[in-house]
Amino acid sequence: MKVVEGLKWRYAVKKFDSTRKLTQDQINYVKEAINFIPSSYGLQPYKVLEISDPAIREQLKEAAYGQTQLTDAAHLFVFANFTEFGPDKVDDFINLTSNINDIPKESSEAYRNTLNNMISSMTQQQLSVWTAKQVYIALGSMLAAASELGIDSAAMEGFDKDRFDQILKLKEKGLASAVIGAIGYRSAEDANQFLKKVRKPMDQLFEKV
Repeated sequence: MKVVEGLKWRYAVKKFDSTRKLTQDQINYVKEAINFIPSSYGLQPYKVLEISDPAIREQLKEAAYGQTQLTDAAHLFVFANFTEFGPDKVDDFINLTSNINDIPKESSEAYRNTLNNMISSMTQQQLSVWTAKQVYIALGSMLAAASELGIDSAAMEGFDKDRFDQILKLKEKGLASAVIGAIGYRSAEDANQFLKKVRKPMDQLFEKV
């Protein structure tokens, strides 16, 4: 499907068909879309966890108030933003950029300093808000790529984030769970698939200035 066609087709799945699986090619396509979506300065200040262990998925389901998408979706992502982003991570980014584009690292010193100064000027709260915003851009690419392939999805914020962080041992990695992305195939029993999509008229959403 084309992007807009896929977005019109998709809906927030409440019940997945746990018997239907995705191919590795399908999963890789969605992962590539997540990886190649833009982020601020290209830093990708987040991690995307793929939760395959059934026992962990069951724990996460409990921390998500029993929502069955956590265990029934064919593939489960937890998007986690960095709560710390020090010079070491900037160095990693500069080194990666240098290697990919064959640019001497010394020529990137001014840019390195710009990034470090920008990040160090933020409070802890500002940094967490900034990195969490980048996560949602990545989530959007997951939803769009999945719908392009005719794969169903659900984006979920309704969960105990502190409990998720404990289960996934995120705090010690300087991470915080932000949002869940579940993909797979809808159950025939999911009544939501029969509802019409509700969106504002275009002239209400967009305003020319």
